[in-house]
Amino acid sequence: MRPCVSVRPEGDAMTVRILEDGDIYFAYRPRVERKEAHQIEDIQRLFVILQPSRPGVVRRLIIGRKRLPQPDEHERYWGFVDEVADRPEAVEDDLERQQYATRTRGERQVAEARPAGEGRYSLLVHDDHTHLVYALELPRRPGSVQTELDIQPEASYIVAAKNPEVPSRPGVGLSADRRTDLPDPLQRRFDRRRFIPADPDLLNQDGVEFVLIGASHDIEQELGIHLDTEKETEATAEIFQRLRMPPDRHPSEPLTRGEWR
Repeated sequence: MRPCVSVRPEGDAMTVRILEDGDIYFAYRPRVERKEAHQIEDIQRLFVILQPSRPGVVRRLIIGRKRLPQPDEHERYWGFVDEVADRPEAVEDDLERQQYATRTRGERQVAEARPAGEGRYSLLVHDDHTHLVYALELPRRPGSVQTELDIQPEASYIVAAKNPEVPSRPGVGLSADRRTDLPDPLQRRFDRRRFIPADPDLLNQDGVEFVLIGASHDIEQELGIHLDTEKETEATAEIFQRLRMPPDRHPSEPLTRGEWR
């Protein structure tokens, strides 16, 4: 996998330490029994998928508000690690069309997820917090999908992991049976704190909850780094090849033209 991050030798970049980089993908799934989505109200989930440059791990994250926080407004959104796998196929399987039985409505169907963005990302330490930064490669011209989901051409977010042993307010966050049970070395990092900076070890745990806080839409100005992207097309898109989401099963218009499907 190609290098991702270039760091300026001067200025604020001196406080930056790269933890991980790789490919980032965005995808959404329409609501139950809807074959297509035409606006954010029509979607059930927004997924952020991180595939690090080092092999052997792929993560699927879910953003609770179904859009990303506005970087310049410093919005704070809750999310969680939905699945961590060692193969892209395992993460992609749950993005296929699904059918399930209910007691009151019979058979119900959930449409396949639609790719909505592809680019390069980095997890890095800046001072005393962790940033998730990314830059898009597709779509080359963001459209209405990216506008409504707040998938910026590039953005920086502070990401903090929540202590699973600290209870949430009623009705907030994952239910107790879905929250992670961290290994002791990771749990001890919290030292009774509610949040600590996220890192790859914490994000490699299914059920870890986190807060994503908008920081900036200009990562070079903020952090002194540049994400090295390439010009991608539908024919070369990594989401179809490496993540195994072929366009014959996942409509490509949101990714290539920014149009709802």
